[in-house]
Amino acid sequence: MELTSGYKAVTKYLIASPFKIRPVADLIRRKPYPEAMSLLENMPHKGARLIRKTVKSAASNALAQDKRLEEEMLYVREVLIDEGPRLKRVWFRARGRADMLLKRMCHITVVIDETGKAGE
Repeated sequence: MELTSGYKAVTKYLIASPFKIRPVADLIRRKPYPEAMSLLENMPHKGARLIRKTVKSAASNALAQDKRLEEEMLYVREVLIDEGPRLKRVWFRARGRADMLLKRMCHITVVIDETGKAGE
């Protein structure tokens, strides 16, 4: 999937299942930056905390690269939750058996852009 232009931040190798984080990402996609941050701050999910850090980083990148921008002018264009590698751990069971425990990882990519740009 090709990412559109904008200000991007990526967080990789987070030990959290992408299946649990994607519903949180769906709530903030295409929302204004202040609204997205207030939603993420008030959610109890672990995924909300992880996504909030990445969204804040993308906004900081935007504000640092373009001095004429303000927080109210930004919106969350894209949030991608990709699957990362899996940590494989042995889970010992009864009668000398063992199961494989997969600790899933994810990569979070956030693209923030300016509202009112052409093509919106």
